Amino acid sequence: MSFLVGILTVVMVFNCAVLILLILIQLPKKDAGAGLAFGGGAADALFGAGSGNALTKITKWAAGIFFGLALLLGYMQDNLRSGASATEFEKAVQQKQQAQVPAQTPAPPAITQPAALPATNSLLSLPISAAPGTNAPAPAK
Repeated sequence: MSFLVGILTVVMVFNCAVLILLILIQLPKKDAGAGLAFGGGAADALFGAGSGNALTKITKWAAGIFFGLALLLGYMQDNLRSGASATEFEKAVQQKQQAQVPAQTPAPPAITQPAALPATNSLLSLPISAAPGTNAPAPAK
């Protein structure tokens, strides 16, 4: 499935390039604009004097293919990502829940008062001592 998504993505990129070129070579209505700058005369030579009709039809088909591919690829990507991963995730959660369910729930431990901890410097986790240069005794460990 992912191989098909890759191939359709390449087809869509090629279709985008063709669509851009088709739009740029179309003749404008007043003989000016980007159509002449990008070879509008070449379109007359290739498709004949009525090239506006042929280019318009090809552009419509290319645009329709673009939208169709965009919808198809979006649908396929959604199924590809959510289909396999959701079922695997659900199985993993069920296994974890079954492993964690004990046969008998133990009683909660008795709450005890924690022992008094010495004051510490949170940066170094060492006991706080007197300022440097003073002769105060260091706290006992």
